[in-house]
Amino acid sequence: MIASDAGSGSMTNDLKELIERARQIEMTPDQLGEQRRSFAYGNTHIENDRITREMVAALDKKLHSGE
Repeated sequence: MIASDAGSGSMTNDLKELIERARQIEMTPDQLGEQRRSFAYGNTHIENDRITREMVAALDKKLHSGE
């Protein structure tokens, strides 16, 4: 057995448990919106560093104001 493989089964089980617990969480609409904005900002800012959180928030508000 390679030293880096030691305990990997435990890590896999721990990860599976964490994923299952995460699936049980129900987020509020505000939490979903914040996650959506954070995701959009993170992905767009990588490509264009002129993108700001404020720009993403304004567009999100415009796109999701009818919800």
